[in-house]
Amino acid sequence: MSEERDWATHREAKASKLSAMSSLLDGKLAKTKDAKTLLEGLIAPGDKVVLEGDNQKQASFLSKTLASVDPEKVHDLHMIMSSISRPEHLDIFEDGIASKMDFSFAGPQSTRVSQMIADGTLKVGDIHTYLELYARLYVDLIPNVVLVAADKVDHDGNLYTGNNTEETPVIVESAAFHDGIVIVQANEIVDKVPRVDIPGDWVDVVIPADEPYQLEPLFTRDPQNITELQVLMGMMAIRGIYEKHNVQSVNHGVGFNTAAIELLLPTYGEQLGLKGKIVPNWEVNPTPTLIPAIESGWIQSIHSFGGEVGMEKYIAARPDIFFVGKDGSMRSNRAFGQMAGQYALDMFVGSTLQIDQYGNSSTVTNGRLSGFGGAPNMGSNPTGRRHSTPAWQSLRPDNDPLGKGQKLVVQMVETFGSNKRPVFVDSLDAVKVREEAKLANVPIMIYSEDTTHIVTEEGIAYLYKTDSMAERQAAIEAIAGVTPVGLRSDPAVVKDLRERGIVAFPEDLGVNRNQATRSLLAAQNMEDLVKWSKGLYNPPAKFRSWS
Repeated sequence: MSEERDWATHREAKASKLSAMSSLLDGKLAKTKDAKTLLEGLIAPGDKVVLEGDNQKQASFLSKTLASVDPEKVHDLHMIMSSISRPEHLDIFEDGIASKMDFSFAGPQSTRVSQMIADGTLKVGDIHTYLELYARLYVDLIPNVVLVAADKVDHDGNLYTGNNTEETPVIVESAAFHDGIVIVQANEIVDKVPRVDIPGDWVDVVIPADEPYQLEPLFTRDPQNITELQVLMGMMAIRGIYEKHNVQSVNHGVGFNTAAIELLLPTYGEQLGLKGKIVPNWEVNPTPTLIPAIESGWIQSIHSFGGEVGMEKYIAARPDIFFVGKDGSMRSNRAFGQMAGQYALDMFVGSTLQIDQYGNSSTVTNGRLSGFGGAPNMGSNPTGRRHSTPAWQSLRPDNDPLGKGQKLVVQMVETFGSNKRPVFVDSLDAVKVREEAKLANVPIMIYSEDTTHIVTEEGIAYLYKTDSMAERQAAIEAIAGVTPVGLRSDPAVVKDLRERGIVAFPEDLGVNRNQATRSLLAAQNMEDLVKWSKGLYNPPAKFRSWS
């Protein structure tokens, strides 16, 4: 017989911590002024702590409070964050409060992350995709404490997260059912929440924030900044990919290239007679540049990872399109959205900072350890997929009786980035960054084997049609422009690739370069988007240039 064992040590430790803080709690509610004391009493040295900081919604009050705790009491934390977005997310490492980080994306803080790794101030566990990070919360990164944000909370601890539910459910559940402590910052304490997004049984402590949590309009792109080169690329993509492969479901990464496509659907797409034939279903944040396509009847459904500032009234008025609760606000879910993107979509269209000669891409460049968020989930070919669609089946090899289809993974880039540096390179900067950051693997965002198409201002490379790495390299060279990679292109080889449909230039697709002007866009500026929305869209102040 084995010795008698206590099987509830986690539960007992949690109960002991909460009991020690009970004098500061009225049920689950605490006072704003006691936030620091509560964190010092509920977080132990070495704890695994998840701090909500996704693409848009930041638990900013709790992150600032965590940065203010006494390092003698709270130190060497193992932080787990989908997005490193605010300065205090890294201040805690310089102050010794935290020592290790597992994360997905660090765009706003990517340069500082790189510097801190070089200085030895921050140790990286791994850089993850969103789904990968969320999955590990249930296996080997089970959190001791989670810090999240909510719009409204009632006296029983029920949370209303509104349009920006995002990653809150997956974070909270991982702690709530394994005796972790769930601490919530609330914009407002109410008698009754509009709807219950997280049940109060999962919540331990609610602290009213001193100001609303930070929310960024990350997916808003002003149409007036779309260039004619991007219009041309959008026309090629619609003709040479969306139409060619009969794409029904899609995710667009954020960028002006994809914004151009969205604004070309009601105009150029209409000219091609594609309305009702392509892209009725979307997994994407509610980007304002989709409004004209929605209003003109192109889109049937949109599920979103998160909300977008200013789109709330428009979304509430279009419940046939968006996932909207009885309360009138959208329900978003970052984990489910990533799952849909990986397994349910025909196509992912994204962009990147570098593509190597083989077709591997990365947003990690010299001095910037940005990570990659959800793009590897969207831009992968999941081997577990079994359901077929016309687009997926269109990539099935004809000569293999046991062959299967493939998701379309499209990288859409101009040959030179905004920094005037070539996007196409012989070797990714990420190779060197791996050595500097002491990572186990090169931080590649989307691997060559998963990339099916590359679109540039020169044309489209249909990489899925290539039958060797040499042919794949030649196809990339053909559309890489005057970059060092593109200058190696052989005109005779390019001619052969075009004849075999492995490379297509605008004229091969029937795209008229002279038609590629900004006048073809369904909206020329933000004011046009407001008009399309019948006044329901309310752009953030920084995007308002009219009275």
